Order: sequence, then C-alpha cells, then structure tokens
Amino acid sequence: MSETVALIPARGGSKRIHRKNVRNFHGRPIIAWSIGAAQHSELFDHIIVSTDDDEIAEVARKEGAEVPFLRPAEFADDNVGITPVVQHAIQEMHRTGILIRELCLIYATAPFVRSSDLKKGQAILRSEHCDYVIAVTTYPFPIQRSLKKTVDGRLAMFQPEHFNSRSQDLEPAYHDAAHFCWGTAEAWMGNRCMYGPNTVPFMLPRHLVQDIDCEEDWVSAEWLFRVFKDNCEV
Repeated sequence: MSETVALIPARGGSKRIHRKNVRNFHGRPIIAWSIGAAQHSELFDHIIVSTDDDEIAEVARKEGAEVPFLRPAEFADDNVGITPVVQHAIQEMHRTGILIRELCLIYATAPFVRSSDLKKGQAILRSEHCDYVIAVTTYPFPIQRSLKKTVDGRLAMFQPEHFNSRSQDLEPAYHDAAHFCWGTAEAWMGNRCMYGPNTVPFMLPRHLVQDIDCEEDWVSAEWLFRVFKDNCEV
C-alpha cells in the first residue's frame, strides 16, 4: 500500500549559521519544531529526516522522527538541489518496502510551520489533482520597483519603465515561504518543476514567514516567534 511521508532535509554542513539545524530555538533544537508540526498533523505514516550528520540524526530520533538512512556525501554539498535529495529518500524508502504516494517536504528551519497548514496543503493536493502545493507569501514591496546598485556605486531601477507606476497598479509577486511543499511521488521522481504550471500556491501571511539563512534572519525569527507564538501550534 502506498503511504504518505514527511521528509525533513537537514544536512550538517551549514556554513552561514553554524550547526543551524540543531541550534536551540526557543528551548528546542530548531528542527524539533518541524518534526512536531508533522507529528501534530497526524497525516504521515512516516516522518523521515534526511541527513548526513550523526548529531542531527540523534536529535531527530529523540524528537520522534525516523532516520532510516544517512544521506551520502554527493547529496549533501552546497551545490545539490532539493529534488535529488527527495528522490534519494524515495528510493531509499522503496528499498525497505515502503511505497510512497505523497511526500511533504518540510524545511528543517521552519519554526512557524503549522499542522493546520499541512492539512490544508494535502487537501489541496488531492482536490486539485496537481503535482505540488507550495507555501508562498507576498513580497512586502513591488518587485517591479526594485533597485540595484550600479558598478559606479549609484542607484538604478531594474525596471525603470515603472518609475511612475502606482504600487496598487502593479501585479503582486510571491516567493517560496520555506515552510513546506506537498508533492506526489510521481512528480518528485519525474523531475517535474516545483514552480511549474501544475503547482498550486498555498498562501501564508508575511508575519509567519522568515527564511533563516544568516544571523540577522535568526534574530528576526526569534523576535517574530515571541510575538506570534500563539499562531504556532506545537
């Protein structure tokens, strides 16, 4: 029987924030918040952490996740995209006799991910018969009016034709919220584009979105969590 799996990728070699995936965040290793949201949703037959790191594997197991394999080095460097990591996990699970129907990629540093959103995302995946459902949010400023620094240190617009455009007249733009991505195993294994025509966006409010790539991001996330912790369910 095909099963539903949560996959949390968490490699050990994070460079901009040392040991990011197991660093303490409001009293727990940050990966524990993602594991907890998956557990609280009661959606998954297996909650798998894909890692190349023994310490991360130990923390994940203590939090109740499974680590049935260690990720090989070729899938754990800075140049590897997320799709090969997911494909490797699906293949490893298949070798153990577990056939996957749906896989939800949940980011390891996503303390704002909510079990209720995971449930809604799965419902959309099934009702819309799409390849993926990705959590997204809006940019806080129109990207059509964004600026760049020129080679001589001056300012220029990326799209100067929009200098006189009103913000409310410009098309809204969205970005990946780095919370979760639901997908069918067929889509993941078929290398179908996550940002393609058969992907449905799942909208999140900006106050629950904070990508964590540097120390400044981490501090922002901690402050946001203090303010909006009542919106977090685990």
